[in-house]
Amino acid sequence: MRLSDVSVQRPVLATVLAALIVAFGVIALDRLPLQEYPSIDPPIVSIDTDYPGASANVVETRITQVLEDRISGVSGIELITSSSSDGSSSITVEFGLDKDIDAAANDIRDRIAGARDNLPEAADATEVRKEDSGSDVVIWLSLSGSDYAIDELTDYAERYLTDRFSVLEGASRVIVGGGEEYAMRVWLDADALAARGLTVSDVENSLRQENVELPGGAVESVDRQFMVRLPRDFSTPQDFRQLVLAEDASGYLVRLRDVAEVEIGAVEERSMFRGNGVPMVGLGIRKQSTSNVLALSEAVKAEMARVAPNLPEGMELKLHHDASTFVANAIADVVKTLLIAMGLVVVAIFVFLGNLRTTLIPAVTVPVVLIGTFAGLAVMGFTINLLTLLALVLAIGLIVDDAIVVLENIHRRMQEHGESALVAAYRGSRQIAFAVIATTLVLIAVFVPLSFLQGDIGRLFSEFALTLAVAVAISTLLALTLTPMMASKILKRDMHEGRIAHGVHRALDACRAGYRGLLERVLRWRWLVMGLFVALLGAMVWLNGQLPREYTPQEDRGTFFILVNGPPGATYAYMEDYMDEIEARLLPMRERGEIDRILVRAPRGWGAIENFNSGFVIVNLSDWSERRPAWPIIGEVRQRLADLPGISAFPVMPQGFGGGSSEQALQFVLGGRDLRATRRVARHPDSPHP
Repeated sequence: MRLSDVSVQRPVLATVLAALIVAFGVIALDRLPLQEYPSIDPPIVSIDTDYPGASANVVETRITQVLEDRISGVSGIELITSSSSDGSSSITVEFGLDKDIDAAANDIRDRIAGARDNLPEAADATEVRKEDSGSDVVIWLSLSGSDYAIDELTDYAERYLTDRFSVLEGASRVIVGGGEEYAMRVWLDADALAARGLTVSDVENSLRQENVELPGGAVESVDRQFMVRLPRDFSTPQDFRQLVLAEDASGYLVRLRDVAEVEIGAVEERSMFRGNGVPMVGLGIRKQSTSNVLALSEAVKAEMARVAPNLPEGMELKLHHDASTFVANAIADVVKTLLIAMGLVVVAIFVFLGNLRTTLIPAVTVPVVLIGTFAGLAVMGFTINLLTLLALVLAIGLIVDDAIVVLENIHRRMQEHGESALVAAYRGSRQIAFAVIATTLVLIAVFVPLSFLQGDIGRLFSEFALTLAVAVAISTLLALTLTPMMASKILKRDMHEGRIAHGVHRALDACRAGYRGLLERVLRWRWLVMGLFVALLGAMVWLNGQLPREYTPQEDRGTFFILVNGPPGATYAYMEDYMDEIEARLLPMRERGEIDRILVRAPRGWGAIENFNSGFVIVNLSDWSERRPAWPIIGEVRQRLADLPGISAFPVMPQGFGGGSSEQALQFVLGGRDLRATRRVARHPDSPHP
């Protein structure tokens, strides 16, 4: 074959080709994103609209239904789900897997823009976002200090920390949890307003008209120009108290102090964020969908080390939750398995070839192929994840086959025909080239069809199958270039096999003789053998029906969540008592050493929140070697929280697929025309219903 001929005649060319494969692979390895699993999430667009002060029924009729009618005609939609609560509307639109997420978001924005005139004027602007697997918080930092109030911690975090962490490579957004932003709070006295003939709208209009900063123009001279700045009249509580609201018939000026109390407070005080019982402010870091979660974690830790010396005295910044810990351990285990497999393959080759110089030839192809495969992953737009690494582990046994076949044929010609290493490499590789290529094409034909599967399974295993195909293709290229070149330079006629090889050959001869005797006896009892075969086949079918089936196996990820839900309309004070009780029941488990950290947050949502009937608990377990498996611990937590009467608390282990989703593994949606009847069925499914 021409390729092998050129490689033997020009060894530098074969060496440079292998070096280029390694070089491109190293470059790709440095740039490829690292994820736990391939991204299989469908394109999802979320539509959020806030309508402060409106009830859930008003939000449903005035906002949610209007937007749903507008977007229902967009092509490619698979599912539309909506939720209307007091003060907010949330719509989630799921598209087909073949829909481009950017095009989907643009289509939704175009439809929403046309519906703006049909929405209430008091409603905030509708926000359209693209959702992906990186939308969940992967790292939680906590800012605490016994000498600082929550509003002071929040102010420091937003002024000095959020920007520093949001610009890190791989970070998409930093959110502040449990914070209390500074605001000027105006507490109106309804009786005082009524006595003076004023309304809340009058106060609001006065604040809007007076509390403004107007442009002052500029002052120019021949050589200089100065911008005039008119200072804002209202900056302190005393300034706001002097605001004139109206003038009565006697000429008395009604000021804000006459009808309200004014103080500096928080925009929203009804929130909590505690770590192991200590109030604090949380900084949640979300990663970009294609970023390396391990690199982001290292960058965050490095930035924390730089920030720590500059923190005010008595203030601490700690890492409380890191989702990359499990990913790092999983990747490390797979890489360790990969190295072990490489070592075992090399040892097996040495045992059967019996010579170190001969073993070196196929052994060199293993790292070259593995590194070069990363270049193929980069070309196809894949990521480094558990499945692609698993494909490399399985490929190790395949990528040395071609090199061994070529090497064995060259060695045979040297022994049987007395050819020199150069001639044997030239003729032997030419003789076996077609068989090597045919074998490779058969293997590729087995793997590639997996990438044509539809749905999540197809997207999941396409990277696995194509990674195997790329590795096998590169191994064939090296078997026809690098292997004959190295054989022509390394092999010698007088090379002898070692004692290990002679021992292996004697063992194989004994196995061959034993197999011959066994085969002769089996051929005399053919019907018995056929009966055993049928029985084994039936047992396989029966066992296949008995084995449990699941999409993904259960994983102890070292962290689980507790979703806390209260009754509709529950206040923050109501939920605060229950969150305190949940924390109190979990802290004894921390003292036992099985739980490392407990993060309690309420309410569960972000931004402008009108509903406070939810909470969220993050339970970080101790190291795997220092505790029981997570599932008995989750069972114990479920028992400890089962008797709480006014709420429901569900411990959930996050899933690897879907970006670490904290949703329940099995969910039911109950629908009907009568909402009250549907609620009765949901609460009492075993009771008879008309």
